[in-house]
Amino acid sequence: MKSSHTPLPRVITCEISCHLSPLVTSLFVLLFCFMHTIKPNRPKLIYSLQRMVSFRSSLLPCFLATTSYAFAIKPHAQSPAFTHRSNSPSSTSSIPMMSGGSTATLDLKAPAAIYDGAVAAGAAKASASWAKIFKLGVAAGCHIGFGSYLAITVGGACPQLAEANPGLQKIIFGAFGLPFGLIMTLVTGGELFTGNTALVTAAVMEGKTTKADLVKNWLSSYAGNFVGSILLAYLAYRSGTLGNAPASIGVAIATAKCSLSFETAFVRGILCNWLVCMAVYMASGCASLAGKMVAVWFPISAFVALGLDHSVANMFIQLKQIPLGMLRGAQITVGDFIVKNLIPVTLGNIVGGALCVMGIYGTAFGKWFASQDE
Repeated sequence: MKSSHTPLPRVITCEISCHLSPLVTSLFVLLFCFMHTIKPNRPKLIYSLQRMVSFRSSLLPCFLATTSYAFAIKPHAQSPAFTHRSNSPSSTSSIPMMSGGSTATLDLKAPAAIYDGAVAAGAAKASASWAKIFKLGVAAGCHIGFGSYLAITVGGACPQLAEANPGLQKIIFGAFGLPFGLIMTLVTGGELFTGNTALVTAAVMEGKTTKADLVKNWLSSYAGNFVGSILLAYLAYRSGTLGNAPASIGVAIATAKCSLSFETAFVRGILCNWLVCMAVYMASGCASLAGKMVAVWFPISAFVALGLDHSVANMFIQLKQIPLGMLRGAQITVGDFIVKNLIPVTLGNIVGGALCVMGIYGTAFGKWFASQDE
């Protein structure tokens, strides 16, 4: 008697394996590194971390290959191994055909298509109501706060490594934390002010929305980000999970950041949001979650490791702690935080997102500053 259970089609199991293989590989690497870093000997710890970084670079091509959707497989009710392609002019013969005759789904859009998608996303964000943008802004502020929370807990709690190998400590600080915060924001549709400086600006310049909607989006998302970040900073402080080790470091960094000149904070804000908006922009051109994660991971890790300033992250703990540092004893006032850090960094973030990122692609692929008869 035949079983009533129908096995998964070969194409579905193949697709599942494509999703699981990078996850299994990543877990294996993390376990391998952990087993080599639990030894109390500090030179062995540093050596193991160095091996982890070098091995990560060799793992990247394998990760990209296993997560690629350039030859994506879609299930089909009755699927021969390969299907004959049509030679008609309308045929997609230049695109690989897989089981069931389905065309492959490219993971990464063409550059011009990425820009068009960014403009459409900006128009959709601008059309939302004040209340909706604010609520999603609170969520985004919490997500970025969680990323900063993890960064300070992991990378900020390595004083011996920072002393012995500061470059490696910065890599760890950047790689574990804020990237996952931005991934949560992008995947769930959060409203992050810094990303909106690029997307909504492009929609305005292309005539897809109005300047009034841009102001609405920026103000409501910024307010929501602020509320979410401060809320999570307070909860993290009350949770007692940060420990005592990073406290003095966080207070010192919070004080130092509020001692920057206006110009220095402004320039750091430009450079930071240049990288953040490139992460958002590239992620918008990826169809798979793995593609979005790769697009986000490297620019965000870079800006944290470089010591640049992100206005929303500074609301919680950029590199260490500003509001959180104030809660833990930093000798700075709310006025110092707002005037000496938040305002210049925010203005720099606007320039970095609207001009350094979207200004380039808008003039290349869009209609920025084009005359009416063009």
